[in-house]
Amino acid sequence: MNVYQKLQIARLSLQEKKLTKSGKNRFAGYEYFELQDFLPSVQTIFSDCGLCSVFRCGVGDATLTVYNVDKPEEEIVFTAPMAAAELKGCHPVQNLGASISYLRRYLYVNALEIVEHDALDATTGKDPVVPKPIPKAVAPAPKPSESQTIAGNEGDWQMVVRGTPGDAAWMQLVESAAEMMLKIATSEADVMAIYKKNKQLFEEVKAQDAVFFKDLMDKFSNARNKFKEAA
Repeated sequence: MNVYQKLQIARLSLQEKKLTKSGKNRFAGYEYFELQDFLPSVQTIFSDCGLCSVFRCGVGDATLTVYNVDKPEEEIVFTAPMAAAELKGCHPVQNLGASISYLRRYLYVNALEIVEHDALDATTGKDPVVPKPIPKAVAPAPKPSESQTIAGNEGDWQMVVRGTPGDAAWMQLVESAAEMMLKIATSEADVMAIYKKNKQLFEEVKAQDAVFFKDLMDKFSNARNKFKEAA
């Protein structure tokens, strides 16, 4: 069989697997596949089909090449443009790691034709946030169309988020930035420092969506408890 036939068999085999989505977008209300949800199954299926995948990234593009093990000259290349992640308080290599993980996931989803929820449909057509009544002598809140830059205090663990507070993209950026920092925290003190440095951002989240804020704070509580249990 050629590489195209083998890849099609691999796609069909993966569809028969009962995969569970562990990624959750709480703001838009949908779940998505993370690498850990499908990659082990993909590797087993590729091995059975005689396929091998190689992920590469460079200055311009990231690629996933699927090779026919029996005929290595046969290959299918999937490509995506490189994108950078920039979080204050993170080492450049950690930012690079975040970009690579996302691109790997994207390319495997594309190569295996894994069906995912349409994130665009999930975040469009939603009712706008109804602003609360504003007392007199208080400056009115920015209009929903106004983009802002909200940053934590300068120094380690600072987060800088640009966009329109309250919309889907802005809320997701805050959540992603917080999750990234909690992953690289090494102590309970680090967790508290992340919160205190960026309290202004989190207060804005609370003002926009109390439920979303609670879910975000649960992540901080879980991170603190993990370090307390390890102590």
